[in-house]
Amino acid sequence: MKALILSGGRGTRLRPITHTSAKQLVPVANKPILFYAIEAIKNAGITDIGIIVGDTHAEIRKACGDGAQWGVHITYLPQDAPLGLAHAVKISEEFMAGEPFVMYLGDNLVKDGITALVDDFRAEGYNAQILLAHVKNPTEFGVAELDGGRVVHLVEKPKEPKTDLALVGVYMFDASIFKAVNSIQPSPRGELEITDAIQYLIDNGYKVHSHVIGSWWKDTGKLDDMLEANRIVLDGLEAYCAGEVDDASSLLGKVHVGKGARIINSVVRGPAIIGENTLVENAYIGPFTSVYYGCTIKNCEIEHSIVLEKSEIVDLGTRVEDSLIGKNVKVGSTTRKPKAYRFMLGDNSEVSVIQ
Repeated sequence: MKALILSGGRGTRLRPITHTSAKQLVPVANKPILFYAIEAIKNAGITDIGIIVGDTHAEIRKACGDGAQWGVHITYLPQDAPLGLAHAVKISEEFMAGEPFVMYLGDNLVKDGITALVDDFRAEGYNAQILLAHVKNPTEFGVAELDGGRVVHLVEKPKEPKTDLALVGVYMFDASIFKAVNSIQPSPRGELEITDAIQYLIDNGYKVHSHVIGSWWKDTGKLDDMLEANRIVLDGLEAYCAGEVDDASSLLGKVHVGKGARIINSVVRGPAIIGENTLVENAYIGPFTSVYYGCTIKNCEIEHSIVLEKSEIVDLGTRVEDSLIGKNVKVGSTTRKPKAYRFMLGDNSEVSVIQ
């Protein structure tokens, strides 16, 4: 059995972060989201992985290499444009060589992994297996209608959904899916929809099984979802310290401190993670905060946030919270006159100021 990970999307909902970085490489608990997918697939006993890549292919290749760090083999499959999930399947046909496979969206997290589901798919001989979850906003997903557990209808982002069962970003297929993706037409938005391909299988008598997952799952395509994913993963961390913590500092609860990090006259309240070679001085790091490597957090407070590598947050009089701070960002205050806010912000940025 093989696997296909989709990492070719543009990440428009996470701009401006994704103007310069692949959305699948934004870290959750200081680990790129894409790595969780690779680990879940390896844990399910699958070691031959194809990764669909687009404009950010160089960054994805640099981060993942040939897969040796996980004990897998990675093949990169270029997609000229994000033309739909079914199009990604279509261009992977030669790589799959007739074998069944797992398709995993590279910005999704499934807390309990997929090992049991892969085992079930292998044992039962389904043509397709889809994962479903109850959601509060089904209009943003592909939605399934069931009849006594049997999948009867799938609709992509319906305006008036008939159920709250959304398609989770993990699918399992045998080779019959290639007949389906080569038989459907682009949707009104110009994409080959995976929901249409699976509906083709249903309509033509193939065995499509559904599994409603009871554990936590998250599509991390938006800021709120990214912060929630970070919160859930951090909550499962164990306390660990490979850095330096002076006598004037306190680590409270589950705090992970990376090698070369320094905590000076500060309080870090877990669950939280401080990356390698990061300086935290005269600061408070609150729960559910991930600070990546090479950062400086000084004379300020921050909680429930994600800070990417080599960023600086210094001398702020107000706590930072519910925030995603990009790479090499500098946030600080100044005593210069006239007194004013001074910003340099990318496209689609969001800023909240205290009045």
